[in-house]
Amino acid sequence: MTFDRKIKIAPSILSADFANFGQEIRAIEDQGCDWVHVDVMDGHFVPNLTFGPPLLAAIRPHIQTVMDVHLMISPVDAYIDAYAGAGADILTAHLEAGPHIHRTLQAIRAAGCKAGLALNPGTGLDAVPHLLDMIDLVCVMTVNPGFGGQKFIHSQIEKVRSLRAMIGERPIHIEIDGGMTPETAPLMAEAGADVFVAGSGVFKGGSVQNPDVYGENIRAIRSAAEAAQG
Repeated sequence: MTFDRKIKIAPSILSADFANFGQEIRAIEDQGCDWVHVDVMDGHFVPNLTFGPPLLAAIRPHIQTVMDVHLMISPVDAYIDAYAGAGADILTAHLEAGPHIHRTLQAIRAAGCKAGLALNPGTGLDAVPHLLDMIDLVCVMTVNPGFGGQKFIHSQIEKVRSLRAMIGERPIHIEIDGGMTPETAPLMAEAGADVFVAGSGVFKGGSVQNPDVYGENIRAIRSAAEAAQG
């Protein structure tokens, strides 16, 4: 993965057709997505249960871009090697998921993945300066994690603006996860974000039989964000 701050769209397969993951992934990549976002939930840290390492290993051969894996689980450390071994390019862990986030980030990098740090809407930035040398990405949640299709929380805009100033010229992506549409993505792009996770925002209205809709949705979010990024 070569670092740049160009706008990237990362559709969340949580909104895809679970019976057709391979075809869905090929469809969104053919339609121009940059990364494929995989939401891992444990029914404990968040109130939903999704994908284990075997599922990731099964879909990995279908992903030609970047497998961006968001671990909404607690504890995290015991599962890092399994998810890395399943093919993750990026593993993102939550600051709130355990007492030793620095150790978690070390373990992610030791497993050969890029390390991401996720922050819930109610979490501030106080710990982030102490972790900047350990991370490749900060994922700012603009909904409370656990379910797709939630409404964007506007208070996170200023958090992203502060985070962008904190990061400076470091090669760290700012990823936004939650409620991303052509209306909300530019608010975050202007504040300094460059990676946009969209579930229903990409998959709504389309299917593997009608993938052009995915492309329309991806292009709409990208063009709105790029216009705001300047």
